Amino acid sequence: MTQLFGKPLVTQEAMRTRIKELGRDITQYYQHKDLVLVGVLKGAFMFYADLVRAIRLPVTVDFMIVKSQLRGNTTGKVKVLTDLTEEIQGRDVLLVEDIVDSGLTVQHLTRQLSKRKPKSLQVCALLSKPARRQIDVNVHYIGFEIPNHYVVGYGLDYQQQYRNLPYLAVLDPKSVEAP
Repeated sequence: MTQLFGKPLVTQEAMRTRIKELGRDITQYYQHKDLVLVGVLKGAFMFYADLVRAIRLPVTVDFMIVKSQLRGNTTGKVKVLTDLTEEIQGRDVLLVEDIVDSGLTVQHLTRQLSKRKPKSLQVCALLSKPARRQIDVNVHYIGFEIPNHYVVGYGLDYQQQYRNLPYLAVLDPKSVEAP
């Protein structure tokens, strides 16, 4: 796998450090609040697990499985395959995403979750790719802002592969068919 992707765009150590910082910020902000962390699967699973461990508060964890891409290209349609199991009305919700690029998925999910009347709703993303933004969305906590490259690793995939890389790497278009 290393030869395929070469040098990491974001190293494992840089992610570890940044996630600890995010955990401290989130802990401080959500003191004395009823926090529900909603992980968006599959891509956010590694980030979500590390972020939960970095937050020094009692939290409720929940997940949504969402499909918004077809072979790496945003379709513009978001489909919730698995919904929340926890009630969020009157609670503070933090939506945890792997990457915000077009903004369409975050917009759709925040609209849907807002209808359930949470006390507050914010977004945390490991990665933000503003060059691909189609709509303006408010991301309250950002791990890293990255250039417009297709990235894999640390939960992000290419055709369901490479999620297990311990770092983030730019997909080498010479090594595989481009998405």
